[in-house]
Amino acid sequence: MGGRVRVERDEEDPRLGWIVFDHPDRRNAISVEMWREIPLSVQQLAQDASIRVVLLRGAGEAAFVAGADISEFGEKRTGTSAATDYDVDGARAFAAIAGLAKPVIAMVRGYCVGGGVAIALCADLRYAADDAVFAIPAAQLGVGYHLAGIEMLQQLVGPARAKEIFFTARRYSAAEALAMGLVSGVVPAAELLASVRETARRIADNAPLTVASVKRIVSELAKPLDRRDHAAVDASIAACFESQDYREGVAAFLAKRKPRFTGR
Repeated sequence: MGGRVRVERDEEDPRLGWIVFDHPDRRNAISVEMWREIPLSVQQLAQDASIRVVLLRGAGEAAFVAGADISEFGEKRTGTSAATDYDVDGARAFAAIAGLAKPVIAMVRGYCVGGGVAIALCADLRYAADDAVFAIPAAQLGVGYHLAGIEMLQQLVGPARAKEIFFTARRYSAAEALAMGLVSGVVPAAELLASVRETARRIADNAPLTVASVKRIVSELAKPLDRRDHAAVDASIAACFESQDYREGVAAFLAKRKPRFTGR
């Protein structure tokens, strides 16, 4: 079996949707079939208006994602043509996660290696258990790494750290990942789910249009000046001020009550 990607609604808060990488026999390593399932899973949650926040996790407690399924490399990633086809599937998966308008949180337990780090980088926020281990062993496999993936890593940790991670291919602890800015926070493993769920709930309580606008603006700011979509940014801001949620937020503030946002 090549593993699967599952979509789940959170059992405690129906506004939270989970994408679960389920391949425990290989520490949730991503097979070709799973790469192809990721965009479909993202699309399912993107189209569900009741979902406010999307969360990523690995099945079980041993790993978030222990990279791509290396057992497939000999058959499906050898030679320029095969490698290109394989990389297209991965690129589509990364683009689907990174392009989701809703906030995305990666919850990392255990091993987060290679493609697992790349998946986590596509999320807006990353929270790790204190047992998490991070590594990108591309140089130990002779694998070429695409510019976009290195760029995302460099934006978080800086050029020198990005080169160190790739050059040495060594494993980094959760504490080291936090210190370099790779993750947003580290908590004891037993507390990780509750902590991440609480953060997701806080986000889900807020105005979806405002959250989406900020996400869009941060994304545009990461681009060179001449490639920024100012019209899209202006439209996202205008949508906030024209929304029912803006009127609800002001009314709730004046009445000193909790706002009830609908995303409209």
